[in-house]
Amino acid sequence: MANKREIQGNVIKIAGDKTVTIVVERRVMHPRYHKVVKRFKKYLVHDERNEVKVGDEIIAIECRPLSKTKSFRLKSVVKGA
Repeated sequence: MANKREIQGNVIKIAGDKTVTIVVERRVMHPRYHKVVKRFKKYLVHDERNEVKVGDEIIAIECRPLSKTKSFRLKSVVKGA
């Protein structure tokens, strides 16, 4: 079985029932200026029990596609808002 990706990010929005939007920040080296810059990406995460709130930091794990844009489910809450 393939490895499931885990992403960690902050909840920025409750996007309907059982769905939250998180933003994941990664730091990469700029190819020309050799400075560390931040890159952001948003993911939709399935929250079965509606337990997270805006501002929480969570870990999500990859799963089968649950909708057109949602392929992650909640694994754990790292720290509350």
